[in-house]
Amino acid sequence: MAISVAFIGLGVMGQRMLTNMAKHPSYDLVAAWDPSGEACASSKAQYPSLEIMETAADAITASNVDVVYIASPPASHREYAIAAAKAGKVVYCEKPLGVDLEDSRGLVIDVEALGAPNTVNFPFADSAAINLIQNKLQDGTIGEVTGVDLRLHFARWPRGWQHSASWLSERAEGGYVREVGSHYVYLIEKLFGDAKLLDASVRYQEDPKLCETHFTANLSCGDIPISFAGGSGGVGPDRVEFTVWGTKASYRLWDWVNVKSTTGETWIDELQDIEDPREDGYVRMLDSFAKLVRGEKHQLPPLRAALSVQEIIEQILGQDRKK
Repeated sequence: MAISVAFIGLGVMGQRMLTNMAKHPSYDLVAAWDPSGEACASSKAQYPSLEIMETAADAITASNVDVVYIASPPASHREYAIAAAKAGKVVYCEKPLGVDLEDSRGLVIDVEALGAPNTVNFPFADSAAINLIQNKLQDGTIGEVTGVDLRLHFARWPRGWQHSASWLSERAEGGYVREVGSHYVYLIEKLFGDAKLLDASVRYQEDPKLCETHFTANLSCGDIPISFAGGSGGVGPDRVEFTVWGTKASYRLWDWVNVKSTTGETWIDELQDIEDPREDGYVRMLDSFAKLVRGEKHQLPPLRAALSVQEIIEQILGQDRKK
């Protein structure tokens, strides 16, 4: 039987998940709620099977719902995740879990205590590029890891396709360190184990309501040094680049889904047999989530892994708050 899904939040991420689940044979889109009547009407027009509910609680507790996918702003995640767990649903939450660490710790404790299957939408959990890098680490191809770098730059933040999510520009819940950096903290912990923040510096905008413009952070995973740096502003293409430097080979993940390798002077494109890496990634994630729902072996992280990520992200943002 298909897995029936209720959507809480029909903004940028909610729409993306609707699109991807609609194309996947494992899912039925049955219910949704969003405070925006326009977003609800647009989603209903695109997906007629979707029943628009009057309240989030109505969507969460609907008897024909197996999974509650939570794509609302972070501060609301605790309320909806716990409600879904109490209703006996599978909890599928966007990251970050929240911005208040005590709230997020309570979220994890309560959902675990209720015994609800749960995960967070970290696409690196099952990605052809990441699986390749992980295999090369495990089989010795990379050799000893001498360091890991993350380099980010966004000419515009939020990015153009995120214009409807105004909260992403605000310090309270948004910023690219939370929105993008969280994925890469998750990734380093997936590849190398628990991470520790050593130091960080963050530069904010003049308006105290607005998010960061630049940051640096040094972390470690055991003896492996991890260097993060990012900025926003100026003109040019976005830069999202993650490099694992090894004594035998180095691997670079760029633009989220592409990977290059080198053993010397030049970088060589990997995974050239995958026609559309982004589409491949969406399918992999939804395949894995279907396995989670059905109680089968899968690669997806629990809420507790996202809490570990949030602990580090909020430590970074709580450092040197310069203007």
